[in-house]
Amino acid sequence: MKQELVEQFENYDKIRQEIKIARKFGDDFSLEKGQVAEYVNRLHPPQIKLRVSKIIEETVSTKTLRLTAVNGYLPPFQAGQYISLSVEVNRVRTGRAYSISSSPSQTGYYDITVRRVENGRTSNFLLDKVKVGDFLQSSGPQGTFHYHPILHQKEMVCLAGGSGITPFMSMIREITDRGLPRTVHLFYGSQSLDDMIFHQELSRLSEQFATINYIPVIEKPGPGYNGNTGYITAEVIKATLGNLAGKNFFICGPQAMYKFCLPELDKLGINRWKIKQEMFGTPINICEYQGWPSEIKAQDRFTVRVNGSKSFETSAGEPLLVALEDNGLVVPSLCRSGECSQCRIKLVSGKVFQPEGTPVRKSDRKYGYIHACVSYPLENLEILL
Repeated sequence: MKQELVEQFENYDKIRQEIKIARKFGDDFSLEKGQVAEYVNRLHPPQIKLRVSKIIEETVSTKTLRLTAVNGYLPPFQAGQYISLSVEVNRVRTGRAYSISSSPSQTGYYDITVRRVENGRTSNFLLDKVKVGDFLQSSGPQGTFHYHPILHQKEMVCLAGGSGITPFMSMIREITDRGLPRTVHLFYGSQSLDDMIFHQELSRLSEQFATINYIPVIEKPGPGYNGNTGYITAEVIKATLGNLAGKNFFICGPQAMYKFCLPELDKLGINRWKIKQEMFGTPINICEYQGWPSEIKAQDRFTVRVNGSKSFETSAGEPLLVALEDNGLVVPSLCRSGECSQCRIKLVSGKVFQPEGTPVRKSDRKYGYIHACVSYPLENLEILL
């Protein structure tokens, strides 16, 4: 703005005089210059360099990687949050969000618990290739899936499936480490008892602490199992808890679990505002998702043109973010579930499918921005990164 225009503002002379007085008699903060930014970056660093200090075999399909900071400092986190690892697999730079399963009451390491996913590029790399002493790069702690002392009741009902147990493990470990005045009822669904992550520890904590109630629900129980079987139904929850008043509900697991458990909670009359859901990646088969156009098949091919120059082909059943990474285009990302908006790109032309409920800002919808991690091409596209 030109100086002569600024001088025409009302009370310009008065404000200028006040600035002059403040500079003469006010505190001198020149020595602290830059310290605020340094402190904020310490709490919320864009990247952390981590070293794998220990690998713990949890089940036949799952390992825990214990990660320590190369510079000796790890930012604090809230139980339930995640970090996003950035790895290079077969010359493709990609990433994946993993909930921290260790307790925030200790600051020496982050534990992430990785379960093998069929054709999972990142999970297979971490389980098969990474060894003690290797270095990994991650984001700082992220996410909103955590207990809020003002918004949430002190009695929590947690529904977990598969590796969705990891954020709840962090919450339970914090409660028992710090003696927090919270009660947890944990329903953990699994196909078999052998593949239940943290089963022995959860059983022990449930016996040791009156505030921790662990309820396994096994789909295919083996001989001698006397607990709940099948799925986490309204009947199982009601029979176990009785009175449901004064409780908040938390859900974390594969997409199929949300599709099944949310209607079950509806049967119990649980208001949706009392249910907190963690995002858990993209659907295994997007073509089976509600709203997907039946005339488009997962294998249908479309052309994507980027920034008016580079073009490549991809299939309808693959998220744009994955297709971009496969073609050497790195887009910032964190959750890879459509929630954080880090991977937002501008759709210039063409049409994409985004699952219902993807939290795209109203302004982004208006001006054509989409979340690349949960956007699937339905025709030829032109995008801007």
